Amino acid sequence: MRNKLIILFLFFSIVDASASIKEKIVQNLKSTENLTFNFEQNVNGKTENGYCALSYPKKIFCRYNLKNNKILVSNGKSIVIKTTNSYYLYPLERTPLNLILNKNFLVNKIKGLNERILDNKFVNFKFSEADFQVNIFFDYKTLNLIGWQTTDIYQNLSITFLASVKKNQKLDNSLFILPKQN
Repeated sequence: MRNKLIILFLFFSIVDASASIKEKIVQNLKSTENLTFNFEQNVNGKTENGYCALSYPKKIFCRYNLKNNKILVSNGKSIVIKTTNSYYLYPLERTPLNLILNKNFLVNKIKGLNERILDNKFVNFKFSEADFQVNIFFDYKTLNLIGWQTTDIYQNLSITFLASVKKNQKLDNSLFILPKQN
């Protein structure tokens, strides 16, 4: 009988710890106004890297380390990808970033998902929404967002890793003004 009680106690401790990490991630996400980070992105085997500033809700500025001066900017409604020679404007809602940059959506979605703990280093949540599949990753220790993997409506696989993540920095809102066309 005593062994059964110990096993039952251990089982509920594990379940409680699991629920606890999810709730801690939710609380950390709720307290996050913005993030700055270095990134490495792999889209269908092509790797790029750079620096981003993300501000909730739905704003992001990324400068890529490329000779063509590529930047990605979202003002919360639209997203622009601009290089020296090109300019693309999309409605944000037609991209998976619409979900990732929406803190309230993420909080509500995570509350209803089961998490996967990977090597006691990462916490992963996976979901599908509209035409997008999203895997989102948080650091097990800091609870900060550290990456995502998306599949878009064209079945393009995009994997983004975040490094040197800083939370709630002072950001200049002019970063999120859409650039003019070339």
